[in-house]
Amino acid sequence: MKKILVFFLMAVAGYDCASAQTASSLFWKKDGVQVPEIVSEVSDQYKNVGHHGPAVENTHFALRIYFNDSGAIDVYSKTGRGLELEHYKWYPTAEQQENEGAGCDEFRVGSTVGLGGIALWDGSQEVKLKATRGRTARVGKTKTGSYAEMIAYGVPYQEDTVDISIRIDMNRKTRDAVITATSLTGLPVMFLTGVNYHPGEIVKCGDGFIFAWGVHPADVSASPIPIGAGMFYKSSDFGPMEVTPDMVRIVSKPIKSVSTKVVAASTKEAELNTAKRFENYMTR
Repeated sequence: MKKILVFFLMAVAGYDCASAQTASSLFWKKDGVQVPEIVSEVSDQYKNVGHHGPAVENTHFALRIYFNDSGAIDVYSKTGRGLELEHYKWYPTAEQQENEGAGCDEFRVGSTVGLGGIALWDGSQEVKLKATRGRTARVGKTKTGSYAEMIAYGVPYQEDTVDISIRIDMNRKTRDAVITATSLTGLPVMFLTGVNYHPGEIVKCGDGFIFAWGVHPADVSASPIPIGAGMFYKSSDFGPMEVTPDMVRIVSKPIKSVSTKVVAASTKEAELNTAKRFENYMTR
């Protein structure tokens, strides 16, 4: 009965469960109207933009890029049954989760860049994406799916300034998402990225992959569930990985653009719903 209700609600909301595999979302909280772009001279619109920044999803998870200096990417975990961003706007109630099969905001970013988020590295320390000339957020469709992008203008870096783009591309044919960081001014930079984790999680990494599985500290949810977050990366683009107390991070060589693939899962879904299944996916 609950499954029937879930699909009925998605149909009412305009979802095509058979073919709609990706979607994106961006809106001001004050009116809730979906827009393709927000251009702001104010660099921090975290509290004013819906789900705190541009977001994109496939049927298994959603990602949002925070509209502030953090460069962080956050995760919304799902059941794998359909698309949810426009309907639940990232924050379904406990009743909607229980009765409608809605997803959950279980991933805690903290002070890290989250799952595949971006900062810079100046050779000795992390440099957050402090935008001195504002930001632009964009969402839209591509030939193969949907995307979300955040551009920070005028980021101070090694006695210069750079414009940095973080773009997430969701492809309707795969559950992985591609994250691309680009120095739009053409100056090669060292990009910092990785996967964050919390005490008690299973954390494993090897040549070209990083993943964590476990329960994040309670935040939005009163009863957190085990979730997985993983990254695939090209080893030749990065230096040695480093395990910090809250993150497995990697730093790129000086480069104009770099891409990684990320994936998320949870016990809510039927496919990668255990630590073992998630590990098999990450190490296949």
